[in-house]
Amino acid sequence: MLVRKSPRRTLLIMLIAALSLAACNVGATPAPTIDVNAINTAALATAMGQISAQQTQTALAAPSSTPLPTNTPLSLATSAAASPTGNAGVLPTVSFNTTPNTTPLAGLTPLATSLPPTSSVQASTASGCNDAAFVGETLPDKSEVNAGKNFTKAWELKNTGTCTWDEGYVFAFQANLSNTEIDGYDIVIRASGRVIKPNGSESFIVKLTAPSTPGEYKGYWKLRDDAGNYFGPLVYFDIIVK
Repeated sequence: MLVRKSPRRTLLIMLIAALSLAACNVGATPAPTIDVNAINTAALATAMGQISAQQTQTALAAPSSTPLPTNTPLSLATSAAASPTGNAGVLPTVSFNTTPNTTPLAGLTPLATSLPPTSSVQASTASGCNDAAFVGETLPDKSEVNAGKNFTKAWELKNTGTCTWDEGYVFAFQANLSNTEIDGYDIVIRASGRVIKPNGSESFIVKLTAPSTPGEYKGYWKLRDDAGNYFGPLVYFDIIVK
């Protein structure tokens, strides 16, 4: 026999089931509600805090910028005396004179404008009471002489001093100035010979042999007194050996 359930009983069963399900969730913590605005606000605050901290650390680490001293240009002193116009600060104008200065300095003796006509004599020098002057010579300078041949050279000198050229005076050969190939010698004034008084003249003659090798040769002589002091001009010959 089929027994039907009544609707009332069915409703009662559904109510009991619902209450059972509700009893299972008693004491459970409800799921939190997510607030998106709150999350964004917190993230922004965190980022701003980090940026502020970094700026503070950078400011502490950076050295203080001390301004460099300013170079102050020095002002040069100007003087009215340094300016030809008397105006301070105006530099003088320098001009160059291209015309040679022919005015001799004080205390200096100007050189002679021309050399003596003969080159075989140099300036005369006195020694005490002794002096001499060149008068003339034979065998002009640059005369040609055959190699190995004899030749004669003479100089005439004048006594321009106050002492007499007597015994002990020498017309002395200057070997240190002459070419080594020249075999020169001295002419000595003897007591038995002729003496040269002041204002008198004497010819000193040498007879030599020309070197065997072609070339130009010179020999020098100078007067010397009986005390060994040289005086008068330094004379020489100048030959061209062929």
